[in-house]
Amino acid sequence: MNTIFKLIILLLCSTFSLFAQDFQGVATYKTQRKLDVKIDSTQVGGGEMQKQIMEMLKKQLQKTYVLTFDKNTSLYKEDEALAPPSTGGGMVSIQVSNGSDVLFKNIKHQSYISQVETFGKQFIIKDSLQANNWTLHKDTKNIGNYTCFKATYTKEIEESATMSFGDEENESETKTTTQTVTAWYTPQIPVSNGPDNYQGLPGLILEISDGDLSILCSKITLNPKKTIEIVEPQKGKEVTQQEYDDIMEKKMKEMRERYRGRDSDGNTIEIRVGG
Repeated sequence: MNTIFKLIILLLCSTFSLFAQDFQGVATYKTQRKLDVKIDSTQVGGGEMQKQIMEMLKKQLQKTYVLTFDKNTSLYKEDEALAPPSTGGGMVSIQVSNGSDVLFKNIKHQSYISQVETFGKQFIIKDSLQANNWTLHKDTKNIGNYTCFKATYTKEIEESATMSFGDEENESETKTTTQTVTAWYTPQIPVSNGPDNYQGLPGLILEISDGDLSILCSKITLNPKKTIEIVEPQKGKEVTQQEYDDIMEKKMKEMRERYRGRDSDGNTIEIRVGG
């Protein structure tokens, strides 16, 4: 038997009594994105304004999320009490999106329901969970009191670059690169779940490194005294993931058309990060 599976079995046996019956848990995750932004200081009020923008952006990219879970389902959403303040209303408007406003997952049925608010409208996205081809490694490390194992998978990323040719319309060039996602999971909490859209391992995922995104679990409470209610989000127009992606692509095209040709003397700068 593979060494990694022997270790996992030993950890499962040591915690079996904890999960012999129905259980619930709450895990807190801190997320951060690395971002390389170059801003023309001559168009944003000089060096001080540029510094202000970068400081606000850094705070917006650091968020705290809460994952409530049981054996089969989970709910993942931002901790509203710790949400960064809005930066709109002045000369600079920074909007950062890390995906779903609320993400419900049913691991047993391999499905998810994502509630998203975009362009002032709410959507309910219902679709199947993506099956990632994880490779399990024998590497281990401790995160808090939990022994974690390493797992990875690769995915194809499309990157687009916009090219201008004088007064001609912009053209986009798309290239595909391969990116490795690294997860650290603990068999001591034997649920095939994790933060955001990451799942499918023999234990709760406590850490993720995915390109410029990093997610780290900072706190776990198992079987809290107060019963947790995991409820599917229902408010919004129901669509599939592909339908939602098509809507967003159309909206972004409309926005590009609307602002094409305008000069750069306006007093609002908008930076959008994430999906």
